[in-house]
Amino acid sequence: MFQIKPISKESIPTALEKAERYRLLNEPMLAESICLDILEADPENYKALVNMILAITEQFGTSSSGELERAKQLLTRLPNEYDLQYYSGLICERQGKAKLAKRMPDGGFIAYEWLRDAMDHYEKAEALRPSENVDAILRWNTCARLIIHHNLKPRNEEYMEAPLE
Repeated sequence: MFQIKPISKESIPTALEKAERYRLLNEPMLAESICLDILEADPENYKALVNMILAITEQFGTSSSGELERAKQLLTRLPNEYDLQYYSGLICERQGKAKLAKRMPDGGFIAYEWLRDAMDHYEKAEALRPSENVDAILRWNTCARLIIHHNLKPRNEEYMEAPLE
């Protein structure tokens, strides 16, 4: 088995820049790996936690199904309720977009539910934000526009067929 090589605390700023660059280059798996190295050296590094959540959610719909749970587990390490709500919303939003992109049966209903959950989290974050921070509002608007653009609707439970016995 391989032994992962540690990085020094002094190298963290450079490693963070690389993680952000790999995310921008659409290489989220590489960014995630770098964030793991940073978090080994500094377990409470806020920027690494955020970049890791972003890198994991950028992989939604492209690899294994364990990504959602890995992203959710990182939420508990965030420093405050605003971050918890904002990044919970981001996880839901990206999961909804991934479901929408799959074009599967009932995908529109599933995407709608994820996007509405995201909007609920963004509203909670909005209530906690500093006045100059409009991130939660911008993300809420994006979710609303996705729902409108794709004409997404909630599942109408009363018209669903009963399952076969």
